[in-house]
Amino acid sequence: MTATASPTTTTLVTGRPASRALRRHAGGSQGNEQLIGWVFLTPFLIAFALFLVWPILHGLYLSFTDQSLTGSGGGFVAFANYAEALIDPVMWGAFGNTVWFTLLSTIPLVVIALVMAVLVDRGLPGQWLWRLSFFMPYLLASTVISQIWIWIFNPQIGAANNVLKAFGLEPIAWLQDPKVNMLAIVIATVWWTVGFNFLLYLAALQNIPQQQYEAASLDGAGGWRQFTSITLPQLGPATTLIGLLQILASLKLFDQAYQMLGGLSSDTTRSIVQYIYETGFVGYRFGYSAAISYVFFAIIIILGVVQALITRRRKDAR
Repeated sequence: MTATASPTTTTLVTGRPASRALRRHAGGSQGNEQLIGWVFLTPFLIAFALFLVWPILHGLYLSFTDQSLTGSGGGFVAFANYAEALIDPVMWGAFGNTVWFTLLSTIPLVVIALVMAVLVDRGLPGQWLWRLSFFMPYLLASTVISQIWIWIFNPQIGAANNVLKAFGLEPIAWLQDPKVNMLAIVIATVWWTVGFNFLLYLAALQNIPQQQYEAASLDGAGGWRQFTSITLPQLGPATTLIGLLQILASLKLFDQAYQMLGGLSSDTTRSIVQYIYETGFVGYRFGYSAAISYVFFAIIIILGVVQALITRRRKDAR
């Protein structure tokens, strides 16, 4: 009598039907996991589309029209708005003010933040108090910062002019004088935002292995030698990140300048974002305002690409 293998025996011996079943089960599990993932992502994707993708696309459409805030217009004008923006002297003047503010603010915001982080990391007494005092201004709203510095820069009773008088210097109309009002905005901005860069630098400093400093100390390297040969090179990536973030933030200058100057603008303080606001909400030219914003957006993209290429070349050179 010939014995025949049952399906169960075949499955146990060869394992093929079982492996197929396992693959089908694994595939079904992965499909369920992907479905659950998409379910959790759906609210974010909806919000992303409504509040980012749609405004970008709608703004791009408006830039090709003569849409007005009053509701009139809306006709397609092709590239007329962009052609006007490229020869608009007020727009390029506002862009120049923005670049000037970026240059004046970025360098001290990087250097001062580095000095503050190094001092705290080296063990100043009461580190928690220093960290709190350095970071606290960053938590304040721009309106609060603006009011604080309006009082400080008051020509009659402000603390800034009292300091100048203590050194025998003449008082300055900080916010009224076109020669120094941009400098006043830079000072307020540095005091307000340097705490964020300070935290980034402090986190980077704490990631540097202490063994490197100990080995350098055994080799006779002093504090300055350790700082220039160990600390600064190790902080290279953090400095690049902070510099890039600071440039992007400074290019968006609007809040503090608008509030400290009482909504007024001049040829020395009008930023590109303020000019976009004035064109759209004061001049009622929504279409032209949208075109200016996309010209500015393109300039930022170009700067970002250049920065990325420079960073990559430096890495390749190393």
